[in-house]
Amino acid sequence: MRYGICLANLGTYADPRLAVRVAQEAEQCGWDGVFIWDHLAFVWGRPAADPWTTLAAIAASTERVRLGTAVTPVARRRVQVLAHQVATLDVLSGGRVVFGAGLGGSASEFGKFGEPTDPKVRAAMLDEGLDLLRRFWSGEQVTHEGEHYTVDGVTLSPTPVQATLPIWIGGNRPMSLRRASRWDGWIADSSDPTGMTLAPDDVRRSVEIIGRGDGYEVAVLGEPDRGDPNAYEQAGATWWLESLHDDRGSLDDVLRLVSAGPR
Repeated sequence: MRYGICLANLGTYADPRLAVRVAQEAEQCGWDGVFIWDHLAFVWGRPAADPWTTLAAIAASTERVRLGTAVTPVARRRVQVLAHQVATLDVLSGGRVVFGAGLGGSASEFGKFGEPTDPKVRAAMLDEGLDLLRRFWSGEQVTHEGEHYTVDGVTLSPTPVQATLPIWIGGNRPMSLRRASRWDGWIADSSDPTGMTLAPDDVRRSVEIIGRGDGYEVAVLGEPDRGDPNAYEQAGATWWLESLHDDRGSLDDVLRLVSAGPR
C-alpha cells in the first residue's frame, strides 16, 4: 500500500504557501502523494484556496509525489476549463496527476450560485463531463451535443503527459460505486473530522461491488489513531490518505505528524 496526505483547502491551508510547506515535508519524509480538498468554504464561514492554484505551486516545488484532488465536483466547474487546468498541471508536474472526481456533498456550493442542486442532475453532469474530459485529454477533435454540454470541433492542446491520466471516483453510494467501476480508482468517503466513517469490512464489501482486479486503485481517507491502515490494506485498499485539517491540530502539529513519515 502507498501512503499520501489529503490536505484541506480551507482554514489554515487556505494559504497556499502553508500547503506547499506541508507537501514538501511529505515528499522529504517518504509519503507517496499529496491530495487537496476542493471546497468553497464560505459554506462554513471559512477562507478557502483554489485547489488547482495550490496544486500548481506544489507541483513546482516537488519532484516525486502524486498530486490530485479528493475530490472535485465536476458539475461545479466548466468542463472545458477543467480539462485545461488538469492537463496543464500534468505537464507542469511531469505526469504526476490523479484526477479525483465526485458529485459534491454540499448543495450550498451549487445553489448559492443558481446552479443545479438536484443530485440526479449533478450525477448526469458528472458522467457526461467525465467522458468529455477523457476525450479532451486524448488529443482528438471533440464534437459533442449532449444533455448538459456542447462542444463544436475542439482539440485540446497541450494534452497531459500521461497517456491515460487516472480518474478516481469518490463516494460510497451504490451509484458512486457503479461509476467507480468504470474508471481507474475509488476514493472511499471514509473519514470526517469526527473520525473514521467506514470500517474495513465496509471497504471490503464496496471493493467487491466495484469488481475490479489488479491495477485498480482504492484510496482510503483516514487517521491511524482511529483506524489501522493494515486492516484497510487487507480489505483491498491500495492507498492510505492521511486526512489533514485544522481539527488535527496546529500547523506545527500537522508538520510533526507528516515528518514522522507513513506508519
